[in-house]
Amino acid sequence: MILDQYAYFPALNATLNGTSAALLLTGRILIARGRIAAHRVCMISAVATSALFLGCYLFFHFKVGNIRFLGEGWARPVYFTILISHVTLAIIIVPLAIITLSRGLRARYDEHRAIARWTWPLWMYVSVTGVIVYFMLYQWFPHS
Repeated sequence: MILDQYAYFPALNATLNGTSAALLLTGRILIARGRIAAHRVCMISAVATSALFLGCYLFFHFKVGNIRFLGEGWARPVYFTILISHVTLAIIIVPLAIITLSRGLRARYDEHRAIARWTWPLWMYVSVTGVIVYFMLYQWFPHS
């Protein structure tokens, strides 16, 4: 059960994940249009949003612990498949995002593009599935 003073964290975390996804998509569109400065702002904002999410997520789970998924039937394998892929790729994306950002900020554009080709879709997947996990855990199959 979520303690009342921390009850807003799951929605905050989902909002931060969704915001990160929107920034990633916008940044991708901007770079495709050659708008480098705007792309840079979006991607730095996506990193900041994701870092804020990670801090809030860790704080919440440190204070509250794990939240049990209560869905039954078909929802359980769907949820756990999404959750396991989300968590695994979330761990992988942290160093990838840092390296990608670092290469972009250092104007090492060929190397930036080479790794961004992998970083962007994985990061987008992590951001979107984070929102899906929130809906499955707190909205579609809630605890109360």
